[in-house]
Amino acid sequence: MSQLPLRVIIQGIRGCFHDAAANSYFSKAGLEVETVECDTFHELFERMETDASLLGIVAIENTIAGSLLQNHELLRQSNLQVVGEEKMRISHVLCALPGEKLEELTEVNSHPMALMQCEQYLRRHPNLRMVEKFDTAGAARDIAATGMKGHAAVCGEYAAGLYGLEILEKGIETNKRNFTRFLIVADALTASDLKPREEQLDKASIVFTLPHTQGALSKVLTIFSFYDLNLSKIQSLPIIGREWEYRFYVDLTFDSYVRYRQGIDAVRPLLNDLKILGEYVECKDFKH
Repeated sequence: MSQLPLRVIIQGIRGCFHDAAANSYFSKAGLEVETVECDTFHELFERMETDASLLGIVAIENTIAGSLLQNHELLRQSNLQVVGEEKMRISHVLCALPGEKLEELTEVNSHPMALMQCEQYLRRHPNLRMVEKFDTAGAARDIAATGMKGHAAVCGEYAAGLYGLEILEKGIETNKRNFTRFLIVADALTASDLKPREEQLDKASIVFTLPHTQGALSKVLTIFSFYDLNLSKIQSLPIIGREWEYRFYVDLTFDSYVRYRQGIDAVRPLLNDLKILGEYVECKDFKH
């Protein structure tokens, strides 16, 4: 009997980069995905809190825009666990209805951020009037659904193929080093079914606060170094209502899960409010 598709909730519509990243991540394990759409990250977390059968994918940082601070906080406040990560290069294509010619197009539709990321290319085509839309994949979907001649969309290659549009040009973004890191999240009760074996784990995301004392962070970092734990990321956020105190989001990579757990136990007495957001396998096989 064939396995049912995994229900994965995304922020956006089918064909968006969250959808593409979810399909990329689970396809590596030979698993099929059924996308569940929602409008905002707040809605995504709320729906996952009430439906334990849902998995989720959440963008957490981008090499150009930096950390998505709102999503760090939503994850901390939830009962969800990180069970994996996916990294994806954000590359845009120009696409239109099959048979359309670039010189005949008069308008290009996309999310304002995507239009900005492709501005140098689009400025070389003054015949294309830039019109902002809510979503990159939504722009492609609308052109396909209504048969809008003379209109192009800026979106991902995955969206263009999903909605049957013809790609007129690939890689039109100005910055070719634009990557987004996504986290795969699950209900804490079902996360254990998705979590890799202990010997496979090599990355963890944690969050903690520190006592307001001299050298508190330095002591923690020294212990992490002693246990051969590498900080691949550290992000601080001010704690509302507690002046000059900060919450630290840290990603750790390691070669030994045992050493990692020993390191966590060693720093616990120095920390306030330590929470392990998830332990998972670092994504290394992604396209540059």
